Amino acid sequence: MPSRTASSEVGLSREQRGDRTVIALDGELDIASAPSLRERLHAALIDTGPYVVIDLSGVAFCDASGLALLVDARRRVRPGGTVVLAAPRPQLLRLLQVTGLDRVFTVHRSGDAAEPLPARPAAEQLDARSAAA
Repeated sequence: MPSRTASSEVGLSREQRGDRTVIALDGELDIASAPSLRERLHAALIDTGPYVVIDLSGVAFCDASGLALLVDARRRVRPGGTVVLAAPRPQLLRLLQVTGLDRVFTVHRSGDAAEPLPARPAAEQLDARSAAA
């Protein structure tokens, strides 16, 4: 039986949508892919808007090296910027929860990375809804 070798190349695309930068990742975020992805992700984070959405819908696997890349990406976004992780698969969502990173990042379960982010803190949104009722 022939052995199967996993590719260490992760797909990365970047799209600017107004003040939002959407970076879509596709593949496995692991120790094999981390070195080349780190450089490409750093380049993709240059001159981003105030919101960076990292679309994880195409990520099939993630280990500690992949999580470290996401944390590093968050540190590289301009001060005051927001990083949103969008559409992680159930296994990755669970990994984010177990490690506590779901409290560090804003995580949207939706695959629509273009969905507008809240402009106001949640408490203000609740007050606005109460006033409208």
